[in-house]
Amino acid sequence: MRYLRERWDTPDDDFIEVDRIAPTHEVGARPRTTLVVFHGLEGNTDRRYVRGLMALAAARGWHGVAPHFRGCGDTPNRAPRFYHSGDTEEIDWILRRVAAEQSDSSLVAAGISLGGNMLLKWLGERGDEARTIVTAAAAVSAPMDLMAGDISLRRGFGWFYTWYFLRTLKPKSRHKLRQFGDLFDRARMEAARDLRAFDNAVTAPVHGFADADDYYRRSSSKAWLPHIAVPTLVLNAQDDPFLPATVLPRSDEVSSSVTLDYPTHGGHVGFVAAGRDGASWMPRRVIGYLADRLNPDARCSV
Repeated sequence: MRYLRERWDTPDDDFIEVDRIAPTHEVGARPRTTLVVFHGLEGNTDRRYVRGLMALAAARGWHGVAPHFRGCGDTPNRAPRFYHSGDTEEIDWILRRVAAEQSDSSLVAAGISLGGNMLLKWLGERGDEARTIVTAAAAVSAPMDLMAGDISLRRGFGWFYTWYFLRTLKPKSRHKLRQFGDLFDRARMEAARDLRAFDNAVTAPVHGFADADDYYRRSSSKAWLPHIAVPTLVLNAQDDPFLPATVLPRSDEVSSSVTLDYPTHGGHVGFVAAGRDGASWMPRRVIGYLADRLNPDARCSV
């Protein structure tokens, strides 16, 4: 599967890089479907989970759009800002642009990890209005309670994720300082040994939050789940280190439009259960859910 890369100008005179895929076969008289996939923290469209979703979408005759968040493509973005877990304005203009371009399509969306939290928060904030843009949605391994996730990541095996993310976040931060000077305190950034320290030093001041606690409180999607009107799958493993099972939303904490699926095992964006074609279970679960919410005429088997 090969992507077609595009650069989209943003409303604030910046840009993002976007990858597209076309269906692997003609859909005939069936209505077109377009899938938008939002990646996770420091991810990109080459991540296995993005490629898995896009490949299955293409096999169903769908079009696919996979945007990079600011600075996650091949070229550093121009603006001082990066991206963050609660950036629903970014989600909004991307989905509206795709919906306008693909006006003859049913639009479905999936978000993974950070992208999942952003998508859920956008769905809750927009409520009924979101139904005019997307037909169905899915969020996978979304850290819906960022405060609880922060506490969890500072225990046990969480150190590995912290190291993994900081190894790219810090070089990007150094580049921003070369671009914009005193955007934030370099010494605090360099001293950060966990994501909370990094968010206090960089994410919060760059994006207008008072501190990491303010960022986590205002950016978490959990409180918005009761307001979601679009059929939405929330898929989280109970052993995900980014969100302890004890704080996973209960059925009485979400709207009737939300389907909760909490497998016992799967870790963070894992769920590997290879089928005959080698695809993991997670993309099949997500694409199957989205397909079932479309017009029956849009469905086909993989």
